[in-house]
Amino acid sequence: MTKFIFVTGGVVSSLGKGITAASLGTLMKRRGVRVSIIKMDPYLNVDAGTMNPFQHGEVFVTDDGAETDLDLGHYERFIDERLSYNNSVTAGKVYSEVINKERIGRYNGGTVQVIPHITNEIQESILRVAQGQDILIAEIGGTVGDIEGQPFLEAIRQFSGRVGRANVVYCHVTLIPYIAAAGELKTKPTQHSVNELRRIGIQPDIIVCRSQFPLQSDMKDKIALFCSVSSDSIFQALDEDTIYSVPISLQKQGLDSYLLKRLGIDNKADSQLDDWMEFLERRANREEEVEIALVGKYTSIKDAYLSVNEALTHAAIHNGVKVRIRPIETEEVEEKGAENVLAGVDGILVPGGFGSRGMEGKIMAAGYARENGIPYFGLCLGMQAAVIDFARNVARLASANSSEMDPGTPNPVVHMMEEQKSVDCLGGTMRLGAYPCKLKEGSKAYRSYSETSEVLERHRHRYEFNNAYRERLGAAGLDITGIYPEKDLVEIVEIPSHPWFVGVQFHPEFLSRPLRPHPLFRDFIAAAKVGKTR
Repeated sequence: MTKFIFVTGGVVSSLGKGITAASLGTLMKRRGVRVSIIKMDPYLNVDAGTMNPFQHGEVFVTDDGAETDLDLGHYERFIDERLSYNNSVTAGKVYSEVINKERIGRYNGGTVQVIPHITNEIQESILRVAQGQDILIAEIGGTVGDIEGQPFLEAIRQFSGRVGRANVVYCHVTLIPYIAAAGELKTKPTQHSVNELRRIGIQPDIIVCRSQFPLQSDMKDKIALFCSVSSDSIFQALDEDTIYSVPISLQKQGLDSYLLKRLGIDNKADSQLDDWMEFLERRANREEEVEIALVGKYTSIKDAYLSVNEALTHAAIHNGVKVRIRPIETEEVEEKGAENVLAGVDGILVPGGFGSRGMEGKIMAAGYARENGIPYFGLCLGMQAAVIDFARNVARLASANSSEMDPGTPNPVVHMMEEQKSVDCLGGTMRLGAYPCKLKEGSKAYRSYSETSEVLERHRHRYEFNNAYRERLGAAGLDITGIYPEKDLVEIVEIPSHPWFVGVQFHPEFLSRPLRPHPLFRDFIAAAKVGKTR
């Protein structure tokens, strides 16, 4: 029977529930346990697809095209498993399901209520993902006490009665603040947070304490006394210089063994974390540094390009270098000029985005990299920016406007296809999820992917390369090296005469892993490293 670990958070947001859940997943998988993770967000949006990056950070996309919370990216990177639509549950999705069922008579005319209908739907969402797993970890978004999170907490309270209390662990992540004036760590916020959980009927089995400084045994005893748990079920998550140290820290405290014993899972091998330790050692023993300009529209927000930043980190560690990311707003490039903003960097990466704001800055960044032999990596809109720059300044095409968002050109180089225009969905459909890409033999991309002829990559975009210009741009020196074969759509462009200039229509950052960096990111950083020594 599947066992369940529910991760809740208290006192303040951004405590690291997602990293805690992901770390638990890592430890369980490394003990030979089949594990998956689900994120349950109390917000009323059906998914994260329409949410502003300035408010919510990046949208993570799964193979099946689900637009999800960024925590699913942490989950995939830590447990190295591909998740799906079912691994992301929002209040909006739950309420929509219940209302749709009511409209078609599934409740036989009964009064539809939060209890039992909403809470039952939440539980069904959990059980769907649990099939075939030894352990399912479910993170409940938000903070205990939030009014919008109450149905989720009630659902997981009921859940132990449904599957048996012995098959459920409640893990509460909470804050132990340090009061500098008093020179003390304080446990009172944790006591109040646990009391709030207990008030609604959930007694935590494990408390993970976030703090700046180590907890002494007497403080653990105090927490145990006031929160009705044993001292050996209190673990600490100290501030680390990298999130990838968290699984090691928790494993050293014996959290994985404690969980397996508590859940009655026997005969599991010790955690196999040698490769994870080697990764951390490589990270610690780097001296050389490369600087990468991240030219985007939301660089003032730390989480807006989270997967891109992580993919650069994975690639840099693999190449034995540190990466210093220089965040640059596209509008700054427009105002000050590319040469004044980008001078001195070892590589330029232009990520995806939506809307016309700052588009010219992305095009200018691509042009600066092209003209100066600086390694360039364009992701999604970053590829389109590179195509527009090349069409304008090398092929000299009059139709090389920013995109179809500029109504002045009837047949632009980057456009929306006719079949997309016919669908009433924010102006057209998007290509979402994993699509195959056929690679051109001998290209940089082909070599990066170890001479694999076809790969599967994730997409999230609306506009496409206009195939009407393929021959003209190719004749001018822009090589089409990746194609979506079913519809003959351009997936990868390169400039063969350039040291390393690659644009991709997809989002390779979503598939990068700490121990297995994405091959294109890996080779982009390698090119930046070589360029630095030239």
